[in-house]
Amino acid sequence: QVQLVESGGGLVQAGGSLRLSCAASGSFSSITVMGWYRQVPGKQRELVAIINNSGTTNYADSVKGRFTISRDNAKNTVYLQMNSLKPEDTAVYYCNTLGKLSVTYRPFVSWGQGTQVTVSS
Repeated sequence: QVQLVESGGGLVQAGGSLRLSCAASGSFSSITVMGWYRQVPGKQRELVAIINNSGTTNYADSVKGRFTISRDNAKNTVYLQMNSLKPEDTAVYYCNTLGKLSVTYRPFVSWGQGTQVTVSS
């Protein structure tokens, strides 16, 4: 019912930048929180950054000062600007949204399909 389409991953050298985008579509009445998580093989998925519909943000300590999350509420899109990338940032990045469905107003949680970010040393 809620689809997330991610884009912007790829291969970059250490110190470089990438910008991820995630657009939400479907039958929802509101989106409260949008965020990015990442996962490497053999490890748990971890929070990278989240932003609520008031613009309040929260970042993992490992990305503070390097990554910036933002959202365009009119486009139901969240962005992750990643600067000064390090090899340890290599992971599959997943978009996540929380909100309420239309008609029923039931809460939902939705995940994107993931986009690979690889940072070479």
